[in-house]
Amino acid sequence: MALVIGLTGGIGSGKSAVADAFAALGVDVTDTDRLAHALTVPGQPGHAATLNAFGPDYLHPDGTLDRAKLRQRVFADATALTKLETILHPLIRDAAAREVAGWRSPYGLLVVPLLLERGGLTGIVRRVLVVDCPEDEQVRRVMARSGLTAAEVRAIMAAQLPRAERLARADDVVDNGGPPGALVPQVRRLDRSYRVLAAESAADAGRL
Repeated sequence: MALVIGLTGGIGSGKSAVADAFAALGVDVTDTDRLAHALTVPGQPGHAATLNAFGPDYLHPDGTLDRAKLRQRVFADATALTKLETILHPLIRDAAAREVAGWRSPYGLLVVPLLLERGGLTGIVRRVLVVDCPEDEQVRRVMARSGLTAAEVRAIMAAQLPRAERLARADDVVDNGGPPGALVPQVRRLDRSYRVLAAESAADAGRL
């Protein structure tokens, strides 16, 4: 099995940009947000289970989930969030494990926004890579891309680990508080390090 690097970070920190930079170097990436979306389209198990739990008020006329309305509900209601996580997290864990098992690169990135908060996939993660940026920048980015208010963004951030605690639990950090071009040298340095670590892990496994 390839070495698994768990990539996480607060909302708006730039996890997708960092994952894309690794993918450009030939690294396999499994994004749990992508898996969650795929598991909740009509005909998939997460769609039916979510509909059963929350009711038809959370459907668009075409039968797809009204994700914006559901997101608003669960971030305002801790009980609803727990209910949704209970439905989706086992499905996401299974799908992620299947995809990771098919990786071809020496190591890969498992992108989990709430990796440290929920811990459901930490058992297969060798190192934790945190994407970091100032909190005010997180708010600005999310407002620009999602149309949420600052208060709504900060409510989402409040459901995540504080920045200082996330950084304290990181094995590696990418600073994404600057221009996009600043990511490239950081990602290349980490890629070299992870390839060495993957080779050492493979050698150790071969000696067992």
